[in-house]
Amino acid sequence: MSTTRKLTMAQAISEAIALEMTRDPNVFVMGEDIGAYGGIFGATGGLLDKFGPDRIMDTPISETAFIGTATGAAAAGLRPIVELMFVDFFGVCMDQIYNHLAKNTYMAGGNIKLPVVLTTAIGGGYNDAAQHSQCLYATFAHMPGIKVVVPSNAYDAKGLMTQAIRDDNPVMFMYHKGIMGLPWMAYFEGSSNEVPEAAYTIPFGQAKVVREGQDATIVTISQMVQKALLAADELAREGINTEVIDLRTLVPLDRATVLKSVAKTGRLLIADEDYLGFGLTGEISAIVAENLDTVVLKAPIKRLALPNVPIPYSRPLEQFVIPQVKGIVEAVQKLMQARMAEGITA
Repeated sequence: MSTTRKLTMAQAISEAIALEMTRDPNVFVMGEDIGAYGGIFGATGGLLDKFGPDRIMDTPISETAFIGTATGAAAAGLRPIVELMFVDFFGVCMDQIYNHLAKNTYMAGGNIKLPVVLTTAIGGGYNDAAQHSQCLYATFAHMPGIKVVVPSNAYDAKGLMTQAIRDDNPVMFMYHKGIMGLPWMAYFEGSSNEVPEAAYTIPFGQAKVVREGQDATIVTISQMVQKALLAADELAREGINTEVIDLRTLVPLDRATVLKSVAKTGRLLIADEDYLGFGLTGEISAIVAENLDTVVLKAPIKRLALPNVPIPYSRPLEQFVIPQVKGIVEAVQKLMQARMAEGITA
């Protein structure tokens, strides 16, 4: 039986990569500062010493070049892991990500596989301003051809990374900086947890009910899971029993778990650090709305997300626009006070 230890999310991701590199010689990693530095958010820590520069390759600052290289290497039979340092940088290499990596299996009639794991850091909360603080996972989930994975804790991060490396399709693996467990950056302790030493996988498209409840459902992902759990603890002291669902992956999306929970509680809050407009909150709301023949709502759906503004550098302004624990608590309180208009529910 595999023993467990408490790991940070950065340690868990690095361990998953190391185990798969040991198991499969076709797996290699490349990106900016992923070698001796270990990745600026720790996701490749210690790998250079274990596997050497032929398999842990630092690249020049050219996202288009190294993501294109990863796509070609995958087509030739290798299994690259490539790091886009910040998701905000996708603009300079989107042609390689979306017009090539995401589409070329389809364009080739299924005759090539592109098992690329594209890792990238997401999220704000540490004053890095508008070009280094976004989440943007809904942007990639909106476009077919690429899977989107967003873990909230170390245990899930290891299992989902192992699954991603073994998947024959391109996978976006997006980790929030605020839950990586970095000593130089404040983070949510709940993201570090017990992780088995042995390799294991977590199938994509399986959301997790991380807290049971019957009064209201919070659907969320990434660092917002940790905030939602803290909010649920606060709400419990008021007698409000909140169910918290961690989606884990956006593509594929576990609709069934969401619908089952909302059918039980009758109330839904979607809490998200991505933008409010045209994003995850709207998608989950629409899924529930399309199933009102089986789901009876006791109150209108509420959405809490980042307003459609650039993320400010100023700490007070950044804290204001990014949803916080207090905002989740207040949103659920309002949800509990709201009622559906007469005639809408049975």
